[in-house]
Amino acid sequence: MKGVRVKAVVLAGLMALGAVAAEVTRPTTKIADRGEPVQLERLFPREFGPWRVDDSLPVILPAPDVQAKLDKIYNQVLSRTYVDAAGRRIMLSVAYGGDQSDGTNAHKPEVCYPAQGFQLGSSRRGAIDMADGTRLAVRDLTTQLGTRHEPITYWIVVGDSTVTTGTEQKLIQLKYGLRGLIPDGMLVRISSIDADAAKAHALHRAFVADLAAALDAEARRRVFGAGATAGAASVSGPGA
Repeated sequence: MKGVRVKAVVLAGLMALGAVAAEVTRPTTKIADRGEPVQLERLFPREFGPWRVDDSLPVILPAPDVQAKLDKIYNQVLSRTYVDAAGRRIMLSVAYGGDQSDGTNAHKPEVCYPAQGFQLGSSRRGAIDMADGTRLAVRDLTTQLGTRHEPITYWIVVGDSTVTTGTEQKLIQLKYGLRGLIPDGMLVRISSIDADAAKAHALHRAFVADLAAALDAEARRRVFGAGATAGAASVSGPGA
């Protein structure tokens, strides 16, 4: 019985030490507090390449319950519609949060679009080749609400890394957490109204190329991750 008591005491001690260690190593420093604060209105230009903001169209806000969730996750949300000389329109939605720890995971289109009545179609991982030889990992979706077809291209930047899956996001959070850091995060979503998803996703890539060419190195790092700071993007087709 004495041996059993000793084992119990040792086990309890180890559990206590584990709890203390977990608390001591809990990330406490936000990397968002280390540099200049992100201002989405300034980060994304109102005009670049052939694109300009179309102020004639009202911004479609999320449903109230979806907006409430966004407000808990993000510090800033930017929604714009851009138009080019040919009349083609791109809807840009960007959400930035200074804390992308486990409790505040990015709110993905796969969640918020069905919450607004959309049906999800295909979901494919893709990539956009950047001028410096790196690739921007993206996810291409198709969605539909009645007769409205809205293909989507999006990516998430956590800290300095771009992710397209929850597993990748957790691994990046863990990498920062082991250094005592809490990463910030940005979700960039591009969409357009088009029943031809392939044509829409190609247009999204052209839009990204024009955007990347208009940003300086620091802005590109913020928007596309650290692997895409050296130059603009070129158009690349979606992958499976």
